[in-house]
Amino acid sequence: MVNAAVSWRCQLAEHIFIRPGPASRCQAGGWQAAVGRYVAAAHKVVAHCHETSYFRRGCKKRYRPVTGIKPNAMDQPGQPALVKGYAGQRLYRPATSTYLTRGALITMAKNGEKFVVIDAHTHDDLYVLRAAQMLPKLSQGVTTVVVGNCGISGAPTQLTGEPPEPANLLGKAAEFRYRSFADYLVALAAASPAVNVAALVGHTTLRSNHMDRLDRVATPEEISAMRSQLREALDRGALGLSTGLAYLSAYSASEEEVTALAEPLAAAGALYATHLRNESDQVLEAIEEACRIGRRVRAPVVISHLKCAGVGNWERSNALLGALKKAGAGQAIGWDCYPYAASASILDLRQVDDRVKIQLSWSAPHPEVAGQTLAQVAESWRLTQLDAARRLQPAGAIYHCMSEDDVRRILQHPGTMIGSDGLPNDPLPHPRLWGTFPRVLGHYCREEKLFSLGEAVRKMTSLPAQRFGLTDRGWVREGYSADLVLFDPHAVQDSATFADPVRAATGIHAVWVNGVLSYAEQAATGQRAGRFLPRRES
Repeated sequence: MVNAAVSWRCQLAEHIFIRPGPASRCQAGGWQAAVGRYVAAAHKVVAHCHETSYFRRGCKKRYRPVTGIKPNAMDQPGQPALVKGYAGQRLYRPATSTYLTRGALITMAKNGEKFVVIDAHTHDDLYVLRAAQMLPKLSQGVTTVVVGNCGISGAPTQLTGEPPEPANLLGKAAEFRYRSFADYLVALAAASPAVNVAALVGHTTLRSNHMDRLDRVATPEEISAMRSQLREALDRGALGLSTGLAYLSAYSASEEEVTALAEPLAAAGALYATHLRNESDQVLEAIEEACRIGRRVRAPVVISHLKCAGVGNWERSNALLGALKKAGAGQAIGWDCYPYAASASILDLRQVDDRVKIQLSWSAPHPEVAGQTLAQVAESWRLTQLDAARRLQPAGAIYHCMSEDDVRRILQHPGTMIGSDGLPNDPLPHPRLWGTFPRVLGHYCREEKLFSLGEAVRKMTSLPAQRFGLTDRGWVREGYSADLVLFDPHAVQDSATFADPVRAATGIHAVWVNGVLSYAEQAATGQRAGRFLPRRES
């Protein structure tokens, strides 16, 4: 008998769980064949939610029917059961469902809701155009990515030279060719990516468009020019403004500069997302700055990849979460986190610390060092780690700079969204690019029992949908978009490691984006139905 541990009563948003049963009990060629009986043309699901409970023969567990699927007395084993779709379209489900016969166990936890993975923090701005299959995300069940984080975005850009750090993490100079946000949307539509895209506008990107150098505060005229481009993007549906104040390309920007630039956010109903000015010894002060900016411009605040970075900053997560709780009493504030005790970015000389393992992911002048640690390279060159880091520039690195206890505490907090912060252009990327969401579901939820499955799902579904104002995403409701995943909650697991990071997760069986089957049998189907998701109007 199929394991009955599926009568979950939790918030599931926009995906379907499947627990495959024994092959001998699957109808018409097994659950894989059943998956194929879905009609990918449906773009919306009309939810026929029934309050009736169903019982599986020989099992005392109580089940709720699949949300969005109406049981039909005429359904026959091995035959597809019709589900009413949107505007006359039809969506089929496998006949081997919990409440029909034996076979694949399909269940939803709570009437009116389903499950979609929204990656709350990505740097896929240009990758989504260049590699539209988006396999690193699709293979995790991700159907929507939020781009434009950390102050860097693919548009609007007006480069006159090389992209400033850390914008070089997004792509080569020639790829930054979208002079307006509207141009980017045209390119996105032409690329037809496999996932949906919601976008922030980067502060550093705007600075580089209008400033001759970035190691100073912007003038009023420059701020006005930046604000004009921000308004154009907001008018086109951008989620809001992001900053990366920790990076040298934005570190000289004053709080007043950011506040003046962010002035249009309130009228647009947009938000302010920030890679804090400091994530180590001055992190509490940086949180205060972010909250002041949010209050002054009357915009919700999202803090990117919340962490306690640096050995001297370990065990401060309670203080961070306490500060956020206090701030949240008077303003809207959220944050995201990835499920690893290591960060990744450019190789920053200010972060070189002999106590921290620093793994090199790339180096422009020395590509052969990828995968080695900075300590190994420094020893072979007979240099200090700091001098070796200077010789490697420009470069990227993974910093094992966090305490696992802090990561767990932040992940566990009910206000934490999940964001991968993956860097798809790194030759040897951090494993979070391929493994974030299965790691939350498999390692931290199922194995470590850090939170319930329902809570894990909420962190990557309805919570980010609400924070970012994504319309018709996050629940199974009439008229909501059909972004769906089929996976085994008992087997889902990340496979990517720091030594071998480009590996798809296991336990993810199929993914639909806007009703189109886009991933199955551990591979992209070639069908791509992603679209731009504009900000919900206030």
